[in-house]
Amino acid sequence: MVEWRHSSPVTPMLRPALLVALALLLLPALPVQARQDPVPVRAEVNRFLDLQSRSLPGEVRIQVGEFNGDNGLVPCVQLEAFLPAGARAWGRVSVGVRCLAPTPWTAYVPAEVRVRGLYLVSAGPIAAGQILGPADIRREAGELTAQAADVLTEPSQAVGHAARVSLAGGRPLAASHLRLPPAVLQGQPVKVVSRGAGFQVANDGVALSSAADGQAAQVRLANGQVVRGTARNGGIVEITLP
Repeated sequence: MVEWRHSSPVTPMLRPALLVALALLLLPALPVQARQDPVPVRAEVNRFLDLQSRSLPGEVRIQVGEFNGDNGLVPCVQLEAFLPAGARAWGRVSVGVRCLAPTPWTAYVPAEVRVRGLYLVSAGPIAAGQILGPADIRREAGELTAQAADVLTEPSQAVGHAARVSLAGGRPLAASHLRLPPAVLQGQPVKVVSRGAGFQVANDGVALSSAADGQAAQVRLANGQVVRGTARNGGIVEITLP
């Protein structure tokens, strides 16, 4: 009996490709590079904005945007959020997050801080130079972040002060509309007083903007952190903690 054996010859052109494919199969699997988990990054941004916005009048709502999971960043064990120079925790903002350990890196996360509360409006027409009385103002509820940054929220901030410009009735009142003596001046050294339940902490800083008594003021602390509080006479900025 004659036994016939038949095999398909491998052409010389295919042999290198087969060898490469076999070599790839035999290589050990490469480890997948770790990525920074977005969850702690967004949590740090939320924590930071919550702290920054506690002195704001009204109901504060914070929305933190997405952080790309495919970020190529080394996982971090110590995150620190910050606001870029000139930014504030008000409206739409880009919050910086830096990794302190083990490998330094910096990323930015979009967020929005919305504040709904009461603000002052003119009860009727106001002439330039007119001294405002209680009957000249009223309070309305609305989105404070949709108003001017120096919108007034308390009657004591307006009553007894002269109008710098003429205002129509129903116009939201801002500090820039009135002749208000500043409690802190831009560039002035100030004392930042943080108060909470049963404790009080004082830090030195420099005012980043001028503000009258009762108005919001931004301060850069000695460590570079920018905080927001309420300006008080005597070069003091107060921050109320829960």
